[in-house]
Amino acid sequence: MVVLVRVLVACAKFRCPAANLLLSASTSRVRAQPGGPLLRQRTSKVSLRSIAMSTTQASEAAADKGLPLAVDATMIDEYASQSKLLQEFVKIPTIGKAWIFNSKDDDMSKAVVSIGKSDLLANKRRQFLLNTHISKSPSKSVDFQWSPFPTEISGVSAIVPSPSGEKLLLVRNSEDDSPTKLEIWGPCQLENEIHIAKSVHGSLYTDEWFEGISWNQEETFIAYVAEEPPQPKPVFNDYGFKKEGLSEKDCKSWKGQGDWEETWGETYSKKRIPALFVINISSGEVRPVKQIPRSLSVGQVIWAPSSSYSLVFVAWSSDNGFQGTPRKLGIKYCYNRPCALYAAPDPFGQEAEKSLTEGNKGETTTMIKLTANLSSAFFPRFR
Repeated sequence: MVVLVRVLVACAKFRCPAANLLLSASTSRVRAQPGGPLLRQRTSKVSLRSIAMSTTQASEAAADKGLPLAVDATMIDEYASQSKLLQEFVKIPTIGKAWIFNSKDDDMSKAVVSIGKSDLLANKRRQFLLNTHISKSPSKSVDFQWSPFPTEISGVSAIVPSPSGEKLLLVRNSEDDSPTKLEIWGPCQLENEIHIAKSVHGSLYTDEWFEGISWNQEETFIAYVAEEPPQPKPVFNDYGFKKEGLSEKDCKSWKGQGDWEETWGETYSKKRIPALFVINISSGEVRPVKQIPRSLSVGQVIWAPSSSYSLVFVAWSSDNGFQGTPRKLGIKYCYNRPCALYAAPDPFGQEAEKSLTEGNKGETTTMIKLTANLSSAFFPRFR
């Protein structure tokens, strides 16, 4: 028995006329003969001439319009509209931070605004500084006199002006083993450029939680939070553990990983514990704030107006798990971690006080906890 089937297939992909697909198939009964089974089957024939012709016509139509073969001609207007809308949104700058500085004139003040803009081609953010003068008119209205053009700041991790607005700190973190660079700018020139080796500390924290960069009122010192220096790791060679004093670059030697430490995870998975440091902007000397245990991760440091404990900061304890077990498990997207405010003396000022006081060479001033009765306290401010 022979069955003939004619199927009409529409080629919707290329929007071409219908193509006729003629499929002929035949089946025959299988009869058992004494000499063995006999199978009769007719070969199938498929006519694809019409499909090939339609494909050629669609390709020629797309080529005439200058479009790739995979682009639908009906979506051209929608693509153009969406791309134009995206470009309009990208042109709008975003304000990162702003600082206002008072002047001797009560009716006049100065402001510095940090703005950012997306660069679609380079796939990165561009950062600019914009200055403005704010004045009050006799009618109590506020007038802004903006600078004609913003100034682009490239390769900068953080921008922090001094309290008076006369100096500007630019932080340039390095992604490799290069030193961290701190630039101190004055009104017309670069006053000092300080290179800090990785053996002193790592990159400065510039996120919204551990970040803390603060000028003192005299604008002579800057306190900031940075990664602690790398912990010493054991070095081995063919004879086992290497003794101290030998170079780590000796032939046939390798460095161990050291003790494993849990990080805060998320965007901090490759960062070391945040620690507190103070730098003298004139000499470039950096000193760590001691007496802070490594179980505390510090951040958000500011200078107190006048006190022997001149540094106030926030600290998160890693021993916040069940029964005081270490547990970090992220902080950026789970910011309700227990934290407290602490105060510690300035390492430069503490040494000056010791030199003036007799008989206290063996004594050390420890930090104090300011919010002992609170489970969460952060973002300290003085008014």
